[in-house]
Amino acid sequence: MVLGVITVLSGGVGAARLLKALSDETDPSELTAVVNVGDDMVLHGLTICPDLDTIAYTLAGLNNDDLGWGLAGETWRVMDELDALGGEAWFRLGDRDLATHLYRSQRLSEGATKTQVTAELGRHLKLRVRLLPVTDDSIATVFDTEVGELSFQEYFVKHRHGVVARSVTVRGVEQSSPSPEVIDALERSERIVIAPSNPLISIDPILQVPGVRDIITRRRDDVVAVSPIINGVALKGPADRLLGELGYEASCVGVANFYDGLIGTLIIDEADARHAPSIEATGIRVIVTTTIMAERENARRLARAVLA
Repeated sequence: MVLGVITVLSGGVGAARLLKALSDETDPSELTAVVNVGDDMVLHGLTICPDLDTIAYTLAGLNNDDLGWGLAGETWRVMDELDALGGEAWFRLGDRDLATHLYRSQRLSEGATKTQVTAELGRHLKLRVRLLPVTDDSIATVFDTEVGELSFQEYFVKHRHGVVARSVTVRGVEQSSPSPEVIDALERSERIVIAPSNPLISIDPILQVPGVRDIITRRRDDVVAVSPIINGVALKGPADRLLGELGYEASCVGVANFYDGLIGTLIIDEADARHAPSIEATGIRVIVTTTIMAERENARRLARAVLA
């Protein structure tokens, strides 16, 4: 199916799977992923970009399906030795994965932008989908929790997103700006897709970068979102619990309300078909199909619905 240029607002695993499915149904060179960088971090002196790397590894067919992140066939000698030394080893980086972070950090220290480094890594992996960090500026998603303030990765990995969040903020976002490449992609795309990523901590940091929300709002009729909540539950991660903790309904209806004014169409799972009339009453078109991409044919069905 050919639609023209498509831009996908993307978090990590869910977005990676959708981009992979879309690549099977349309020309991958017409796909651009505008990717969240609010969960990027500096650790061991290295700049780590989990969402960008998860998408890149998935599209290259190198992702570790068992873990849901990192590279397949990894070894862990560096992390094991670091742990034995008593170093910070709670955020596990495989030996081959470390090469990505070493290269990125080297190039950034030489003056390259995150956009330029992402393109270089994409060429190395022979990716046809274009990956763009939403901004080259440093932004950081921070959680106010029952155990104090936590960075994204401290909340998500160190505490296994098992603590109650009171609020989520994105530091530095007011001073950030989208790259020219991001603005061009959002303006030129025939369709903008919001991937089935966590609305609060994967998509909202993208929308908070000044100028992005304005473009999405203006192009609402061309914007299609895929709900990451199925029958009140997130397939992966804490999206359902976070929505509830922060005052939103943990359902596809809650997702529709979160994206109110931003989307023209919402794709929901067949298990939530009963909610379609109430969502459509708000002026949002609803498409009902499978949104679970574990099986290839179901992933293709979802991709076709996004492209329809």
